[in-house]
Amino acid sequence: MPIARAVKRSTVRLGAVALAGALLAACGGSSDGASDSAGGKVTLTVDLFGSFGYKEAGLYAEYKKLHPNVTVKQSDTEDEQDYWKSLQTRLAGGGGLADVQGIEVGRIAAVTQQQADKFEDLRTYGADRLKDQFAEAKWSAATGGDGQILGLGTDVGPEAMCYRTDLFKQAGLPTDRTQLAARWSTWDGYLALGKEYKKKAPAKSAWVDSVGSLYAIMVGQQKERYYDASGKLVYDNNPAIKAAWDASTDAAQAGLSAKLDQWSPQWNQAFSAGSFATMPCPAWMLGYIKGQAGDAGKGKWDIAKLPAGAGNWGGSYLSIPRAAKHKKEAYELIKWLTGPEQQAKLFTKQGNFPSSTGAIAKVAAARDPYFSDAPIGQIFGDAAKAAPVQVLGVHDKSVADQITNALSEVERKDTAPDKAWSTAKKNVANATG
Repeated sequence: MPIARAVKRSTVRLGAVALAGALLAACGGSSDGASDSAGGKVTLTVDLFGSFGYKEAGLYAEYKKLHPNVTVKQSDTEDEQDYWKSLQTRLAGGGGLADVQGIEVGRIAAVTQQQADKFEDLRTYGADRLKDQFAEAKWSAATGGDGQILGLGTDVGPEAMCYRTDLFKQAGLPTDRTQLAARWSTWDGYLALGKEYKKKAPAKSAWVDSVGSLYAIMVGQQKERYYDASGKLVYDNNPAIKAAWDASTDAAQAGLSAKLDQWSPQWNQAFSAGSFATMPCPAWMLGYIKGQAGDAGKGKWDIAKLPAGAGNWGGSYLSIPRAAKHKKEAYELIKWLTGPEQQAKLFTKQGNFPSSTGAIAKVAAARDPYFSDAPIGQIFGDAAKAAPVQVLGVHDKSVADQITNALSEVERKDTAPDKAWSTAKKNVANATG
């Protein structure tokens, strides 16, 4: 999730999994390992959140053909916050952990700085030889203070703007992606076009899905967001955060939002209902859109360059807990899943943009018929090259979650922005204290 990426599916994870369900699924995974039959057969458990897409892209089935004695069983939690809470409970207790655990990029600093003793140092299995296969920023973020390699990178989240061409036409707006990129070269331009859309919008259709997604995409354009390079929490004095907050609350108060909490059932349903015309979208969101909008949405969506420059939202890692039952086999699986060939295939089929440098070159010419034949390899590739290397803090994801929750109060309950910001600060203090 994408930031996870908070994130789900037929191409998407179907329905949120409750915290207790996640715990049971993980515990079930351990018992599966215990029942492995003789003859070298192994059942690997993989516990993930959001849009990793391995099953949907056929990668597990492909791995099974290459390794007939290995069976992969995946469990999913739709909401990353629920997933993280469950993972923390299991790490503390030492039981119920899968062989492979997904880690959202906003949590990786917590792993490297606070929980390195809970995860395998992948150097044990030769992971240090893989460094040149990954973008430097992706690799270094999962490296501990003593040089431990605590996860292998999956995707990154270069950003663009997804939009509904059919709704634009009905509102009398241009639909050409190059023309639109020029019209919304700044966020002020994007919001101005949204106000123009609102005047002639089709019934029950808003400009953007939620101001939470607008905020997330804007802060994804910044190198320094919630923490500075020294590890100090600086979000409340950061002009970039203030600008993203102000733009998002302005959009809410101007009535440009469909007021949909991301990952909610109502949000999922809105993809096929035409409830919003634009959605800031990191690359991993493409598979989610396809899964929710279905075949009826093909050709109605397009993708344009993001306002105000490149950014990154989300991306994840695959890690192996110290308590995993099949560590060596788990490493072989994550090494293969994060390899260039598999990352390229995952982008082609699901939209998850590679963190592997070799895979990035392989997908440069990719286009997507579902999104009006948009040159997704070029759009997201250019964004990935230009995106800043972000400073990540221990509680990065928790801070973002509290601010997004406060924006929802402004959006859905008409709470005054100043009051909502005060609430966000109090909740951030509780979450990071």
